[in-house]
Amino acid sequence: MLNLRLSRLLRRPLIRFSASPISISSSETPPSNHGPFREGVSHREDDHNSGELTQLGFGKSPPLNVSEAESGEIRNPSFNSFDEIDELGGEEDDEDDEESVDERDDDDLAVLESFGKIPRSREDVNSRFDVEEDESRHPLVRETNRLINLRSSWNPKHEGEMRNLLRSLKPSQVCAVLRSQDDERVALKFFYWADRQWRYRHHPAVYYSMLEVLSKTKLCQGARRVLVLMKRRGVHRTPKAFSLVMVSYSRAGQLRDALKVLTLMQRAGVEPDLLVCNTAVDVFVRGNRLEKALPFMERMQVIGIVPDVVTYNCLIRGYCYLRRVDEAVELLEEMPSKGCAPDKVSYYTIISFLCKEKRILEVRNLMEKMEKEHGLVPDQVTYNNLIHMLTKHGHPDEALLFLKEAEGKGFRIDKVGYSAIVHGLCKEGRMSEAKDLINEMLSKGHCPPDVVTYTTVVNGFCRLGEVDKAKKLLQVMHTHGYKPNTVSYTALLNGMCRTGKSLEAREMMNMIEEQWWSPNSITYSVLMHGFRREGKLSEACDVVREMVLKGFFPGPVEINLLLQSLCRDGRTHEARKFMEECLNKGCAINVVNFTTVIHGFCQNDEVDAALSLLDDMYLINKHADVFTYTTLVDALGKKGRIEEATKLMNKMLHKGIDPTPVTYRTVIHRYCQMGKVDDLVAILEKMLLRQKCRTVYNQVVKKLCGLGKLEEADKILGKVLRTASTSDAKTCYVLMEGYLKKGAPLSAYKVACRMFNRDLIPDVKMCEKLSKRLVLEGKVEEADQLMLRLVERGRISPIPLKQSMVS
Repeated sequence: MLNLRLSRLLRRPLIRFSASPISISSSETPPSNHGPFREGVSHREDDHNSGELTQLGFGKSPPLNVSEAESGEIRNPSFNSFDEIDELGGEEDDEDDEESVDERDDDDLAVLESFGKIPRSREDVNSRFDVEEDESRHPLVRETNRLINLRSSWNPKHEGEMRNLLRSLKPSQVCAVLRSQDDERVALKFFYWADRQWRYRHHPAVYYSMLEVLSKTKLCQGARRVLVLMKRRGVHRTPKAFSLVMVSYSRAGQLRDALKVLTLMQRAGVEPDLLVCNTAVDVFVRGNRLEKALPFMERMQVIGIVPDVVTYNCLIRGYCYLRRVDEAVELLEEMPSKGCAPDKVSYYTIISFLCKEKRILEVRNLMEKMEKEHGLVPDQVTYNNLIHMLTKHGHPDEALLFLKEAEGKGFRIDKVGYSAIVHGLCKEGRMSEAKDLINEMLSKGHCPPDVVTYTTVVNGFCRLGEVDKAKKLLQVMHTHGYKPNTVSYTALLNGMCRTGKSLEAREMMNMIEEQWWSPNSITYSVLMHGFRREGKLSEACDVVREMVLKGFFPGPVEINLLLQSLCRDGRTHEARKFMEECLNKGCAINVVNFTTVIHGFCQNDEVDAALSLLDDMYLINKHADVFTYTTLVDALGKKGRIEEATKLMNKMLHKGIDPTPVTYRTVIHRYCQMGKVDDLVAILEKMLLRQKCRTVYNQVVKKLCGLGKLEEADKILGKVLRTASTSDAKTCYVLMEGYLKKGAPLSAYKVACRMFNRDLIPDVKMCEKLSKRLVLEGKVEEADQLMLRLVERGRISPIPLKQSMVS
């Protein structure tokens, strides 16, 4: 009997875990409960107990003993780590043509044309499984989360324990596990892992809970795959499921793909509802396609979906985003005639944009209209929103007026509203008014200032350089029973550093650090930048070292600023040692930091030290970028080491790094300076294969002309005249001017002839100037030929030409 049971256990997993997993159902109809798989069910393997099935959420499974855990390992012989779950696995390749949406740029409204012909959708099955109770504190949920946190060290034993828990979890508890994950990607991996367990199927509510979690993120591909999995598992998909996927696409910025979900919904035969249509309107608005949202709303009405206040609020927001506030107001006024009364959100949306543009009179008119016409009385929330919106956009005076008005109506504005106005006044440097407002808060009693309020004023004083007043205010905080926190002291130290008192700030930090606050990474950064601005670079490096010892690591940008200061001070070797020290202690050192030190060596003519540092980069797997190579090539060219520069350029191109315009200019300048025109042309041809630059040879000719090397420039001119553009004509003018200055008008004449042969007509004034110089040199025939060509091209008339020839 035991052998028979084991043989069955070994046979069944081969069906469930085969290379091509069997899809339960591809239709939208839920599977029959008479089959071997039932929603939220885990099965026992004993044939004698085959009728004892426990449905998740409606019964309790017995605890799994050791033998059951071992049998779980047998059922899934190919153990995978939790983090190695490959989402849909091989099923992704088997997607039907429902998921292959056409790429045609058709009208987005066409998808609504056939919705009226789709039979009415069934009742939203998900609504029948909504669980209001909070299961996040349940012991089973906590234990599941503990095992999930151990996923990096999973083994078959952990997987068996997790299977045991999975059998005991109710649908609401599985949903709680998904919602309680800090990283939504971990929740998605758990969802996929659970779906792959033998004889277990997710409850429909779990699918919707997973989609709700993903709709709050940018994991749009994961949401789409869950939607596909719902079809394969025979779970009925409602408009809500498609709407959640659209929201995820919208958050990811893939607005076009978000609208394609409507096509998927149409092919799935799901009747749209108001939620999906409102989501589509919101997607249009977020994509600045209001011209599509308006006809979409009209089409909604044609198929019998009446827009609600959410629909109109989306359109109002779209008008405001496009700064068409007047049209938003018109739509607000039309809403009652269309059977939809506006709510406070409708008004708040417009009011926020009016506050941004400081149109206070219109704000008051809207508030009066909101109360008189629609009975929406402004409450304390309304005034709080107004105060915050006005101070956010830099209008503290208007915010203060609304604060007085609110208090006149009996509303009590809390300390958050007062602090917002204080912050707005401090940003404008109006410290006396900010202090008066704090005194008013103290006198009223119901909204005393807190640490945040005082810290705002301290920061305001420090921004104005009034550090002594900031210190006194910290003492006042102590008097009123408020202890300054890390932010308060950091603001004070920042003010001291900006006034050139970095040493005093360092002493103050060491003195008060032993009290109730401890400096954070921002505090150390403030001190470091203070010393750096004062030129006390050794002290700045010491601050960084102490910062690292305390467990705070400066970012690459902060380190780079200090490295730049050291290199500008000529202390390049010290900069290199400091960078290596930071790297060894675990700081994030990137290629920009290395390039900064390399540039410092090159500025000090220590090219060999710079090349040595480049070699060190490869040893620690830091790859140089185009700026690193450009810096080194410029330094090598400056030293006349053109062969090494050529090797370095070839190495850069071999690594697949594209040159920038600065790279082209650097190479051209250094090679032309050394007269290595042939080498320059060879390296430019290789560079052009990586990154096109249409004017590269124009730059070469101009550089050679500027250096007086006209013969070399003349050799390159053929490459310039390949395109025969306006920029090419200007390049030819530069070469002609060079020849004229050198006293070689005949060479300039040859350049002009080459221009005519490429259908480039030289400037008339340039030709007249050249003709006079040719005549003076006794080259009358060439001068006449030049002017005749201008006549042939219609640039000058024959009569002035005859007069010039006679003269």
